[in-house]
Amino acid sequence: MPTYNERDNLPVAVERLTALPVPDLHVLVVDDNSPDGTGEVADKLAVELPNVIGVLHRTEKDGLGRAYVAGITRALDEGADVVIQMDADLSHPAEVIPAMLEKLNDSEAGVVLGSRYVPGGSTAEEWKWHRKALSAWANFYVNLILRLGVKDATAGFKAWRADTLRAIDVASIRSNGYSFQVEMNYRTIKKDIAIAEVPIRFEERTKGASKMTLKVQLESALMPWKLLLGRAV
Repeated sequence: MPTYNERDNLPVAVERLTALPVPDLHVLVVDDNSPDGTGEVADKLAVELPNVIGVLHRTEKDGLGRAYVAGITRALDEGADVVIQMDADLSHPAEVIPAMLEKLNDSEAGVVLGSRYVPGGSTAEEWKWHRKALSAWANFYVNLILRLGVKDATAGFKAWRADTLRAIDVASIRSNGYSFQVEMNYRTIKKDIAIAEVPIRFEERTKGASKMTLKVQLESALMPWKLLLGRAV
């Protein structure tokens, strides 16, 4: 769970995760030196739940993709069988995790996406029409170019088999921001590993600020072409 200025949301997210009926669940917070003190909040949670919460402190904010690579690499090094990636802003519903794990166990899929665009899934009601249109267009655009065959190609809520992450060599991924999600999916498909989806209702954050920037949007728009032309894998 990457964090940057999420001190209000993080304790709620951890409470929801630790309440799940999931045996041997561990939470790794990857904090990018948040100026609001999120790292200190994470350390306090780790003291309270030393066998459940871990914290990885990074010295600078250099993107969501880099934070995910650092966290996933550590989780694999620590022997995780399944790695779940999710945001700390409460937009991803923790209560869906058992269904994601069940789908992973009962199928041949190497990763299960928490999807807004399969039957039963939805985006936040608070989203304006133009934001909904942008999200839908981004998925159409990515699939048009890369033929991923998934409904929510830009999803950031995923449950991965450890073997899948090793197969796609996650440590070598260099894309950042939201294009990181697309590259992960693309590498998975290129390895002939199936991707499954379960529906989620994506919630709008109520506290803190979005990390979406123009730079992130531009990188996300260019990434499918880089992947198609073999310049990013």
